[in-house]
Amino acid sequence: MLKTSNYKYILALGAAAFAIACSTKKDSFMSRNYHALSTRDNILFNGRNALATGITELKTTMADNYWDILPVERMQRPPDEMEPTDKRNANFERAEAKATKAIQKHSMDIGGQERNPQIDEAHLLLGQARYYDNRFLPAMEAFNYVLYKYPTSSRIDEVKVWREKTNIRLDNTGVAIKNLKKLLEEKKGKMDEQIYSDANAMMGQAYIQEEYADSATVALIEAVKHTKDNEKKSRYYFIIGQLYSKQNNTDSAYAYFQRVIDMKRKSPRIYTIHAHAMQASQFNYKTGDTLAFMEKYRELLEDRENRPFLDVINHQIALFYDKQGLNKQAVEYYNKSLRKKGQDRYLIASNYRNIAEINFEEAKYLKAGKYYDSTLVSMDFRTREYKAIKKKRDNLEDVIKYEGIANTNDSILNAVALTDDARVAYYKEYIEKLKVQDELAKKKAEAEAQKQANIAANAAAMGGRGNDAMTSISGTPGGKGSDTNAMVAGKQTGALTPALSTGTNNRPTTSAGGTAAAATGPFYFYTPANVSYGKITFQSKWGKRPLADNWRVASEIKGGFKADEDPSAENDSLANAKDGDKPLEPRYDPNFYISQLPSDQKVLDSLAKDRNFAYFQLGAIYKDKFKENQRAADKLERLLTLNPEERLIAPSLYNLYRIYETSDPAKAEMYKQRILTEYPDSRYAAIIKNPNPEALYAGSPEAIYKKLYEQYTDGQVREVYAVIGEYIDSYEGEDILPKLELLKAKLIARLQGVDEYKKALNYVALTYANAKEGKEADNMLKKDVPALEKLAFGSTPTTYKLMFKFDANDPRIAKLTKTIQQFIKDNNNNRITLSNDIYTVKDNILVVHGLINKLAAVDVVSVLKDYKDYKIAETPIIISSEDYKVIQVKKNFEQYQPVK
Repeated sequence: MLKTSNYKYILALGAAAFAIACSTKKDSFMSRNYHALSTRDNILFNGRNALATGITELKTTMADNYWDILPVERMQRPPDEMEPTDKRNANFERAEAKATKAIQKHSMDIGGQERNPQIDEAHLLLGQARYYDNRFLPAMEAFNYVLYKYPTSSRIDEVKVWREKTNIRLDNTGVAIKNLKKLLEEKKGKMDEQIYSDANAMMGQAYIQEEYADSATVALIEAVKHTKDNEKKSRYYFIIGQLYSKQNNTDSAYAYFQRVIDMKRKSPRIYTIHAHAMQASQFNYKTGDTLAFMEKYRELLEDRENRPFLDVINHQIALFYDKQGLNKQAVEYYNKSLRKKGQDRYLIASNYRNIAEINFEEAKYLKAGKYYDSTLVSMDFRTREYKAIKKKRDNLEDVIKYEGIANTNDSILNAVALTDDARVAYYKEYIEKLKVQDELAKKKAEAEAQKQANIAANAAAMGGRGNDAMTSISGTPGGKGSDTNAMVAGKQTGALTPALSTGTNNRPTTSAGGTAAAATGPFYFYTPANVSYGKITFQSKWGKRPLADNWRVASEIKGGFKADEDPSAENDSLANAKDGDKPLEPRYDPNFYISQLPSDQKVLDSLAKDRNFAYFQLGAIYKDKFKENQRAADKLERLLTLNPEERLIAPSLYNLYRIYETSDPAKAEMYKQRILTEYPDSRYAAIIKNPNPEALYAGSPEAIYKKLYEQYTDGQVREVYAVIGEYIDSYEGEDILPKLELLKAKLIARLQGVDEYKKALNYVALTYANAKEGKEADNMLKKDVPALEKLAFGSTPTTYKLMFKFDANDPRIAKLTKTIQQFIKDNNNNRITLSNDIYTVKDNILVVHGLINKLAAVDVVSVLKDYKDYKIAETPIIISSEDYKVIQVKKNFEQYQPVK
């Protein structure tokens, strides 16, 4: 008999022999089969399962945008596009790890030839895992390795398709199309059906990215014919329908969406629902059978299988009403779609956007703005649509502001204009409506309070029974179970139920032995509905009362009001109320409102001025930013009836002329003649007379503006001023126009002074009120111009200058400049400098700067005129630096009295 120790030696030797026989460096039958089986049935099996699980998760977790052309296959988002809550799919990492392990541990590269027949499969899995993980360059490396190393592999056709899929992801669509065409031509009828289908599908994807819808359609139709995968088939049908829609081939699109529907349970339900939605988008709301349409969608709503997709169905019903102008019903169904809280972010954004549009059309601008905000939150910020809505939302800010000013000021001014009796009648009518609203709010609060009380009572009763049960189980009265049930009761009522304790088991008892909790419900102030109801009830009985002792007593109340809150004594029902009487709510007294109306004429004038400017701004915004011409015309025509400031009339007439040019030529002609007759010297009349002058130079408007601005900053003020007017005329209606106009205003400031500068800025601010430049001009009018207008002669001097005024082309300037420069050089005084400053369109001022006081200025004049090396003929004017600034700003050289 062998000893036990001998068994150990035999087992160790056997294990060593097996290990040597199965080495990756030994090309033996045992080694090849061992490594092939280990690779296939262990590592690759688990890796493929992980890949399949990852793909399945993509189908269930990655939300498609069915409102745009679908991609042929789903992918997880690239890292730079992932939301903070998104997570990478770990299954693809696991698949890659398995493929890497198979290659590293079981590859048998002997003599430059791979002896393990499963390694090409491992490289294919490696590439697929990397592909789905959005690492396309490493994936391409894996596929190319198979093509190079294993050209006779049984999976070579599949690898070629995967390589072209990767090329498409890398935007090498041209290369992918060329290679796929070649592969399909060579292997037609010789390739696995599913691989052939995948190749056609990916060629369709390449054509979609190249925006060749017709070629993509042909490729996808071929892909559908050769796949038995119903999920892929329904997806391809859906995409084909979308492509036909893009080509305006509505009949074919409808037919392919119908094919998705006809697949019934073979198609994932989400494709079926969206196929119905796409068909609905082609419905003719004017001539179509609306009864049949609604019948179909009622059936879809009632089908229990469609519950996960009620957001889509309700959205389509909302669109049905929206297209017919039935706004109330449309909003109702958009809200139903939103309440479903689906995962389709674009659908959510569309619901919010459409509600915003409805509110905008109904002039509910504040509400529209809020819905636009919600739209932007739900929308991809990289899209053009996002940018368009963002721009509209930003523009709406001004609409909200100016509509508020116009409505408020109109209301006040209209009320002020009424007779005393008419004013009382006006506010009585308003009060009646207010009472109805308050009564509805009161009933709603009462109903909600009663509902909450019932829920609280039921919850408390259930909590009591729970306490009994917990007591009997735990044997400890008032134990942990009691607290737990109290918490549950609190959650059910939506409020925290306070602890009431009178008995040993922490449950208060009535004299009859019942639970007080069931009778009393939660603490009053812990239920918001009860509090709201209480407030309304108190105000309806007592009105608004200050927090004070003896608040019921009228004399105490009288002193409690602030001065601006105190109703007139004559009609103060509170003052006349006795203790316990039900006083009149101030909001129900016409004099409460009448007493607050302004009477000071200055205040009324200011209100009218602000109202008129608001109307002008609204007209410009609707015309330029929203292209709402009729709405713009309404505002501007209303403005012209309100005796507006003179500065608002000409631009309003011009805007109306432009609005009606195409829609109502007769009106346009009427406004045109008013401009030419009443404002013949205005810029608006000049534009009408010469609407299309040729540009002086070729080039884009942006390039022209850049060139002009560079010349301006280089000091070529006159040169730019000479040509900018013709450019402005040339680019009438272009986006660059506000920039050119603001630049012209700055040129006018340099050449004509603050008064003309103010007029130019006013023109820019009014004509381009909603452009950045218009707002900048308005800001300058409010801040910069007043400061410039305040400048005056006589400020305390700091330094002095010498001025020589010349015509800009006077030949004496050159000689005088040379003489003064020689004087500066001879005196070696670095503080003294010389400049040739532009003054007006025609005149320059030669200026000697840096004279520390008046005496120094007088000495310099004496030397320049009397010293034999200079002997200038011109006599300069001595001026302080502060007064020289006034001259340049106001162009009032002739008004200056020289320093004596």
